[in-house]
Amino acid sequence: MRGNEMSTLLEKRLPKRWAAKWIDPELPHDKDARQPTSVLRRRFTVNKTENAVLYITCHGLYEAVLNGQRVGDFVLAPGTGDYHKRLCVQAYDVSDLLQAGENELLVTLGDGWYRGSVGIDGLRDFYGEDLALLCQLEIDGEAVLCSDARWEASQSGPTRENDLQQGEAYDARREGIGGWHGVTVRDFGYENLCGEDFVPITEHERFEGKIIKTSNGETVIDFGQNLAGYTELRVTAKAGQKLTLWHGETLDENGNFTQKNFDPGDRNKNGIPQKLEYICKDGENVWKPRFTIFGFRYARVETEINLTGARFTAIAVYSDMAQTGFFSCGNADVNRLFENSLWSMRSNFCDIPTDCPTRERAGWTGDAGVFAPTGLMLMDCANVLRKWLGECRLAQREDGLVENIAPVNNTGSMISNMLQGSSGWGDACVLVPWAIYEVTGDEAILKENYEMMRRWMSFCEKRASKTRPHNLLNPYKKYLMDEGFHFGEWCQPGVDNMEVMKKTMLFGAPEVATAYYYKSASRLSEIASILGKAEDAAKYKEIAEGAKKAYRHCCTKNGAIKSDRQCEYVRPVAFGLLDGEEAQAAADALHSLVVKNGYHLNTGFLSTPELCRVLSEHGHTDTAYRLLLQEDSPSWLYAVKHGATTIWETWDGVRPDGTVHDSLNHYAYGAISGWLFDGVCGIRLKAGKLTIQPHPHPSLGFARGEWRSPVGTIRSVWRYEDDNLTFDIALPVPARIVLPNGEMHEVNSGEYHYEVLL
Repeated sequence: MRGNEMSTLLEKRLPKRWAAKWIDPELPHDKDARQPTSVLRRRFTVNKTENAVLYITCHGLYEAVLNGQRVGDFVLAPGTGDYHKRLCVQAYDVSDLLQAGENELLVTLGDGWYRGSVGIDGLRDFYGEDLALLCQLEIDGEAVLCSDARWEASQSGPTRENDLQQGEAYDARREGIGGWHGVTVRDFGYENLCGEDFVPITEHERFEGKIIKTSNGETVIDFGQNLAGYTELRVTAKAGQKLTLWHGETLDENGNFTQKNFDPGDRNKNGIPQKLEYICKDGENVWKPRFTIFGFRYARVETEINLTGARFTAIAVYSDMAQTGFFSCGNADVNRLFENSLWSMRSNFCDIPTDCPTRERAGWTGDAGVFAPTGLMLMDCANVLRKWLGECRLAQREDGLVENIAPVNNTGSMISNMLQGSSGWGDACVLVPWAIYEVTGDEAILKENYEMMRRWMSFCEKRASKTRPHNLLNPYKKYLMDEGFHFGEWCQPGVDNMEVMKKTMLFGAPEVATAYYYKSASRLSEIASILGKAEDAAKYKEIAEGAKKAYRHCCTKNGAIKSDRQCEYVRPVAFGLLDGEEAQAAADALHSLVVKNGYHLNTGFLSTPELCRVLSEHGHTDTAYRLLLQEDSPSWLYAVKHGATTIWETWDGVRPDGTVHDSLNHYAYGAISGWLFDGVCGIRLKAGKLTIQPHPHPSLGFARGEWRSPVGTIRSVWRYEDDNLTFDIALPVPARIVLPNGEMHEVNSGEYHYEVLL
């Protein structure tokens, strides 16, 4: 449980019986404009205050205030999801907020994901037009207050406009709410209500802004860190004076404020202004929004107010996850890269994992699939991923197709439907539960998602049964997946994504799709075995073996690869599609390609997480480190050298001439931090079995990795000291330690020191 000083969010609780009714504030709604918030009120009397629990949820977002005190610290509650299928209820212990005698409960409703702008298209009213509240206050298990027809509603409060993407407008002169009228009882039912103990969204780090003047004379605040959250302002002013703030991730090539890099273009007529408007009351004003969230480092300010003495603070907002992975080394840029990985994760784990906090804000499966193993080491995110997997299950189609985005945030156009079911994206339904299981050892996550995995594999079987004419002679065509659309190696350097999409539509993507067919079938066979489903395990093992043969026949010549694309070597080696000497030969060829490319990577979303790992595990540690430390684009450190404080969507998000494009806060390429742990520091925990096998390199001088894992704190440190390479390792459980000189030690929990003569 967690909460503020006076109210606590309880774990997984629903009332035994709902006496409360859904109530609608029944206020005017203009779907083409940002709306004021609706405030609902109920005054009531109680004689006893102990053991008081408030159950509450809504259509939209809520903020509850009991006797002038905020209930809990969950912001943007009740979170996101497909509200028609699953709507989370929160339960708060409010005993310390109640008073014997008269009490007042105020609940403010905002549009949120329910009817505010969602997705790159800025769709409104996606789940419905009517906001509604459901709440029930119980003392000793008996309902003493319920949402019902006796409540009052008003839209005359200070929040005049609210939208999750667009922003908020607040008039502090209107803080005394009036204009109360009745509410309407609605029959929305209770069947979709969920009392699961999911992770609340809360406020975290705060960054004080520095006011600067740009070359075009604008006033801009630099918070020093790109993040997802909102701005708190503190200013002294006269009543009626106004501040307007626009939020963005970067400055342009001339050092001026810009939002061009996340402009949705014609797809969204309202754009994504990330705008706050505040009209002051007389004297000191302290305010922050409650029903919006932005991705930003900078804010442009327009005001007539003298800002001398004013304070602007950026507040990071994300799911309440503790950091569990810590890394440092002798290279400041690599340390910054690690921090950038953390910040892109924080910025995009807001109730569910999303691609970016600005333009799309969507639960893309591909991003989560490639990043989950890393994310599970960086932060305690298993329960965030668990909630999101539930959204994947709810969005899964009858034929087993797993949507590319969950929860779905588009209207299912013909083009959108053509792009669904992409390999590497849909496979997240298998790979993410497996990643959670490997870290936690919890079979429940496999049981919970097994039916979704099985249905996805059935969809893949049907897709593989169709073969394009040029592959009809493949003796393993039954297992070759050359049909359907696949994003493939998305954002590969030097490749036009739109051209890739056209080519895939015409010719399929058998290399990527068949490789993932193999990987998911292999994993599902293991999962079925763990769950005691022997018949299923045998079936999926047969599919995996067939897919492996189909891949080798289609994409290799007797196990040898002929390609100039790094990804087509990384993938088969990482997935186990090549055997023994074949895998080593492919890794050697990959090394040669990297050298030929000037030690630059040339991979996209799917294979980048495995690139350095494949090299270091096959004797090319030096090449892996040279990739890590490369400073020219495309590389990880190019962004760091250009001032990045988060991971970019594309390798050249800020071009050498300073022009910017695409999101500057995507976590997917931050998966390199996974290799910093399991490659550089060698920490590997797989379903309770711990191995420490570091791959040190003098270029870093030293490296220190610490993981506060489910089995305890694991620490691996190596350091170059004169003619020695020292290792200091702390283990909470028995483990195997493998040193670079080939020494192997089977040890119990404890602390160990080793020295290797160079």
